[in-house]
Amino acid sequence: MLNEKIEHAFNAQLNAERYSSDLYLSMAAWFYSQNLPGFANWMRVQAKEEDAHANKFFDYILARGGKVILSEIGAPPGRWDSPTAAFENVLSHERKVTGLIHDLVDLAAAEKDHSASSFLRWFVDEQVEEEESAERVLSQARMASGSPAALLMLDREFSTRTFTPPAQARRETQAQE
Repeated sequence: MLNEKIEHAFNAQLNAERYSSDLYLSMAAWFYSQNLPGFANWMRVQAKEEDAHANKFFDYILARGGKVILSEIGAPPGRWDSPTAAFENVLSHERKVTGLIHDLVDLAAAEKDHSASSFLRWFVDEQVEEEESAERVLSQARMASGSPAALLMLDREFSTRTFTPPAQARRETQAQE
């Protein structure tokens, strides 16, 4: 059974993950408007990853006997000054999410909730990958800045990114059977 503090914090993170998904979907829409469908694809894949993260929290809260509370998450920005500016936003956002995850790890330790600590380990590792990916893509966008040919090459490369769902949660698998 989840204690009240963990349940509240995990619901907040579930909703933060939903905002992340909306942010990346908004970026995808902006990239489409800039005629950069590969960049848009990269962001759509990122939005799907964030949805999967939100669903992991959703399933965990339910599996531990908690109550899921979906809250209003607010609209993300809708435009950026450049592809580089958008990816600077991505990196900044991922660093913020990393901080949120680390706060949850600290809370789980303080509450001596070993199950929550175990669950959060996946997110700690995932955030290392998220920040590394954002830093790499930002570096590439900076290199392509000012060169339409380089930007189009990068756009073509980003069009090949695909979504790979994380390991399915037990509850999710049971619901599909």
